[in-house]
Amino acid sequence: MYLKIHRSTNQILVAVCDKELVGKKLTKGEIVIDISEGFYKGEIASEETIIQAIRNAPSANIFGTRSVQCAIDSGAVDPECVIYIDGIPHAQIYRL
Repeated sequence: MYLKIHRSTNQILVAVCDKELVGKKLTKGEIVIDISEGFYKGEIASEETIIQAIRNAPSANIFGTRSVQCAIDSGAVDPECVIYIDGIPHAQIYRL
C-alpha cells in the first residue's frame, strides 16, 4: 500500500491506496475518480504504519480493499460508511 502525507500551512491530509490502483480511473455514474500517482504514490508502508497515520490524521482519503481495511482496523472508519466506486472501497475521514 502507498502512504503519502500532504502538508500545507494549516492542514494535513493522509492519502492511502492499494498499490495496484495507482494510475487507474474509477467511475460511478458521471463521477470519475483518478487515482493519480501525484496524489497517492508516496512511500510503500506496512499495515501498522498506515493504521498509525490514519489514527493521527485530521483528514484522510483512502482507496482499496487493504487500505480501507486498515482504516477500519484503526477505528477511524465505520464499515457502514465505506462507499464503492467501480467496485473499489473508498473512505474519507474529516476530523474537526
